[in-house]
Amino acid sequence: MDQPPKVLLVEGQNDRHIVRHLRGRFGSLSPFCIRDKGNIDELLKAIEPEIRVPGREAVGIVADANDSLADRWRAVSDRLRGAGMNIEMSDAPSPDGTIVDGPPRVGVWLMPDNQATGELEDFVQEMIPQDDPVWPLAQRYVQDIPGGARKFSPKKTSRAELHAWLATREEPGFMGSAIGRGDLKTDGDLCSGFLAWLERLFG
Repeated sequence: MDQPPKVLLVEGQNDRHIVRHLRGRFGSLSPFCIRDKGNIDELLKAIEPEIRVPGREAVGIVADANDSLADRWRAVSDRLRGAGMNIEMSDAPSPDGTIVDGPPRVGVWLMPDNQATGELEDFVQEMIPQDDPVWPLAQRYVQDIPGGARKFSPKKTSRAELHAWLATREEPGFMGSAIGRGDLKTDGDLCSGFLAWLERLFG
């Protein structure tokens, strides 16, 4: 089976849907294949074989920073070195998204913004319009849940708030659909920076 020359590796289906809908809103982006690896462990395992595919021109890696940006950055950097890339990785990712010349060219984006701990949902929160009337209500709803009734950890509060907001959409619960329907802004600095990184990597 022929292998695509340009591949973006993501942790899960939510990441894949977000990127797919963003690409749909910006038809001028250069083409690339999105591969959902299911979880961070499988994504990390896939880095070396994907880089070594004959004829591969570019590999992108999108992963959550989660609780430690430094630990996630170290894990990805180690896999890149293990793939035989003769590179000098910096101590931290570039705020604009890291790109390492190849071949193949390799890009790394750690959600949400290459600088802070967090995850995909923190990236998506930045796309909620500032004047959205439901967003403060969704935040207040989550904040008012009694401690004993909370089934999520404190570090997942922002995720709970986002999904409370998504529950009010025409297609509840789907971040990608909220982009496709225009409920989420795609012209903010963070989203624009992510799209620019994709174009630099795959263009």
